[in-house]
Amino acid sequence: MTIDEQQASVAVIGLGKIGLTLAAVFATNGYYIFGADKNKEVVASINQGKSHINNEPGLDQLVSDAVENNQMRATSDNVEAVAHSSIIVVIVPVLVDTANQIDYQMIDAVVEDIAKGIKKGSLVIFETTLPPGDTKNRFGKRIEERSGLRLGTDFYLAYSPERVYSNRIIEDLEKYPKVVGGINEKSLLLASTFYKQALNCQLIEVSSIETAEFSKVAECVYRDVNIALANELAQFADQTGVNISEVIVASNSQPYSHIHSPGIGVGGHCIPIYPYFFINKGLNQGLTPLAREVNDGMAAYAISQVKKEVGSLANRNVLILGLSYRENVKEPTKSTTLLLIDQLLNMNANVFVNDPLFSDREIHAFGVTPLSLQDKSISKIDIIILQAYHDDYKNLNFKDFTNCKLLFDGRNQLKQEDIKKHGITYQSIGQQSEKGEW
Repeated sequence: MTIDEQQASVAVIGLGKIGLTLAAVFATNGYYIFGADKNKEVVASINQGKSHINNEPGLDQLVSDAVENNQMRATSDNVEAVAHSSIIVVIVPVLVDTANQIDYQMIDAVVEDIAKGIKKGSLVIFETTLPPGDTKNRFGKRIEERSGLRLGTDFYLAYSPERVYSNRIIEDLEKYPKVVGGINEKSLLLASTFYKQALNCQLIEVSSIETAEFSKVAECVYRDVNIALANELAQFADQTGVNISEVIVASNSQPYSHIHSPGIGVGGHCIPIYPYFFINKGLNQGLTPLAREVNDGMAAYAISQVKKEVGSLANRNVLILGLSYRENVKEPTKSTTLLLIDQLLNMNANVFVNDPLFSDREIHAFGVTPLSLQDKSISKIDIIILQAYHDDYKNLNFKDFTNCKLLFDGRNQLKQEDIKKHGITYQSIGQQSEKGEW
């Protein structure tokens, strides 16, 4: 089945960093793309040939080329995009609320729109990470009920989880095999044929939609558990005076050891969220929920270590480096910085945040004071906590932090000697020093 035989136009619903990249790559490989997003500013930018996503190598050019060649256009009307397309790819967020319950509000609304616009013979593919069973039982059946089309006969349904990493999405789309599951053999065939042509990647065809859904959540649980283990070992290393970074290098020289790196916490759209897709469906005991407790507890652990060194944090000026959940990505979702802010404010500390990827206004919105590293008032900072190791911090000179007593390296990335030579005590996770000395 060729592209010409399919005469396929593809609706990509959700034009965030993954959705826009998928749309642009699909267009590059010959498909006509109707991108849909509720953000009208995003739609306007794309229709001008401009990507609103930063730090994705190659994406700007792909978007520009796709729009210039009339291979892609964007709309804020999901129904319109679906009505013009024979393949619908859904990549909108499913997150958890403050009680860690799954929030379906956004994707449920999208499914209602799909049901309004879908035509007979269409293929619907969900790429959004979902709890096993949701693609068929929550969304496929809803489309069937609302549209009057029969699932698996009048329209086809597949699931293929996104498996990419920010700042290298195009590379990962080429490198990682695409896991694909379908509601029936025809759905699997259609989805597999599409991805082979649209992404030119290897496929792993699995026996069911539920298997494909399960595989993505399992990836995230594995990483969460491994990071929790690393964090637990790092805390024990603090107690025993052992350098955990050295331990990990030595241990992982054995081919069956894959200890991850410890850190001040785990953030983003994936690892701190998707384990709840299992936990809330019944996997509520054992390593999966325990890993969440350990990793979310790392902010409190870091602050406890700081307090051991400097005492009360009341009225102390604390600077957090990095609002984003990880380096070089503008994304505050579930960032450990948010946990640090809450706890420090409760201790009556004066909290400042620096992040070169965010504006002062954006930082202010989190109830803290933005602080430029060129501002002379950095001389009044008492404590620095490194949370996200952006490239901008790699050559940071600490000589102007003349009042700083302690730097807590939450990512075990900075060089102790660069800190200690300015009279600042260095702490990190699993490789602390005593008053600047080992």
